[in-house]
Amino acid sequence: MTSPEPTLPEPTPAQPAAPGSIRRKRPARQQFASTILLLEAFLVLFATLVAYGLANAGSGPLPPSAVWVAGGVLMLVLVVLSRMPGRPGGYVAGSVVQVVVLAMGFVVPMMFVVGGVFVVLWVVSLRLGGRIDRERAEWDAAHPGQVSG
Repeated sequence: MTSPEPTLPEPTPAQPAAPGSIRRKRPARQQFASTILLLEAFLVLFATLVAYGLANAGSGPLPPSAVWVAGGVLMLVLVVLSRMPGRPGGYVAGSVVQVVVLAMGFVVPMMFVVGGVFVVLWVVSLRLGGRIDRERAEWDAAHPGQVSG
């Protein structure tokens, strides 16, 4: 028979966490959403390279400089938003940018498919992350003083 693991007090902002101490986990919904947005930034980088190649070949709808500006701005927005889930409006802004990523299909048609996959991943990350967070909260309420695994 083993005794439950002892819990350590939460560190205050002025007091750094001691090595080996227990920290509260970030919400799963926040982690999933942040990961999806950061992966989409890489997706936009590769789609921008394809759009640039199409523009140089003369078959793209935008000039090469406009492709880099639009792709660069969208990548920057995605990276910034990847740090914002959990803040007011963070999930809404992430949802809005999903439409913009999907609209890249007008420049690179395959982005309708790949962007659609990421839209599905975004929705799943919000729903599944919320469910995991609820289950963690229920476990914490049922097992006060213990650390959830």
